[in-house]
Amino acid sequence: MADPAETTGERARIPRLRVRLRELYHGDSPGAVRFRLWVIAIDLLLIAFFVAAPFLRDSPAYLVVDYAVALVLAIELGARALADTSVKAFARRFSVWVDVFVLVTLLFPLQLFNLAFLRVLRLWSLFHSEIFWDTIGRRYDDTRVEDVTKSLATLVTFVFIATGFVYASFARSHPGLGGYVDALYFTVTTLTTTGFGDITLPGTYGKLLTIVIMISGITLFVRFAQTLIRPYKVRFPCPACGLQRHDPDAVHCKACGLLLNIPNEE
Repeated sequence: MADPAETTGERARIPRLRVRLRELYHGDSPGAVRFRLWVIAIDLLLIAFFVAAPFLRDSPAYLVVDYAVALVLAIELGARALADTSVKAFARRFSVWVDVFVLVTLLFPLQLFNLAFLRVLRLWSLFHSEIFWDTIGRRYDDTRVEDVTKSLATLVTFVFIATGFVYASFARSHPGLGGYVDALYFTVTTLTTTGFGDITLPGTYGKLLTIVIMISGITLFVRFAQTLIRPYKVRFPCPACGLQRHDPDAVHCKACGLLLNIPNEE
């Protein structure tokens, strides 16, 4: 029978651990900032592994690295869950489901390798996370740089996901696609509508996939271009009508005419 004193001590340690993790993930102290920088650096290493996985699959050390990455991801995911104010709200976030899916593919690398290309969604979730913009991007939070970075991350994520679809569906079974680089080459030439024609996907599924890549690629390129050239607006919700963006020097809300007081760091 467990000692009641030991059980009480264990229960007391859990709240203390949650408080400490909240300070590290959401605090402004130098130690918290350093901790989040390490978390972001580890995330970037994980993403690099996900991108390089198709080239490392035949390596003898691949499974060892794969399970080590799974352990790191599981620990980081559990730490973020404890640091959150509500575990239920944490579990409903899309980025969390992405991490859970990535973890499952890492735990079953041989059975789910054809779905491993979806791991690159971690790139999208990193550059859309509050941790990244509260730590590295604090200076550029709610600026054009944030919008451009998020649009570029979405575009790059789509490129690798589309490449993964092409590679998993046609590589080694289609003469024109001998490996991952060929799939990446086809994806880039297709979504940029260059279309050299030296590699084409066979069958109805191949044609439909090509159409999806072209349409989605053009849409994401247009979105990325818009963030670069459109007039810059600051994010400042109007207290009356809720309009989110205004000109940096706006005095009144364009929607309702309310007098605004937009902070100006200059």
